[in-house]
Amino acid sequence: MYLVELRVKELCKEKGVLMEELASRLGIARVNLTKTINGNPTIGTLEKIAEALGVKFVELFASSDEVQDNKGGASLTCPHCGKSITIKAE
Repeated sequence: MYLVELRVKELCKEKGVLMEELASRLGIARVNLTKTINGNPTIGTLEKIAEALGVKFVELFASSDEVQDNKGGASLTCPHCGKSITIKAE
C-alpha cells in the first residue's frame, strides 16, 4: 500500500496560513488537524481542507506545476511507481 504525502503544511506556508488558523477554519483543534493529515483522512475531509485553503483538491497531493488539467479532472504522476493518476471531481 502506498501512502501519499499531503502538502497541507507546504500549502499553508505558501498561503501564509498557520496550522492553528486552518484548524480554526475547519472547526477543529490543531492537534486533531495534525492527526488527520498524518493519518488516513476521508475524501470529505480533504475537500474541506482544500476549500479552507482556497486550492483545488488535487493540489493537496501535487503542486499546480505538477498537475495537468484533464477534461473534468487532473492528472499527476505517482512518486512511487511513476504511473499517471487521474483525479476526477463529480
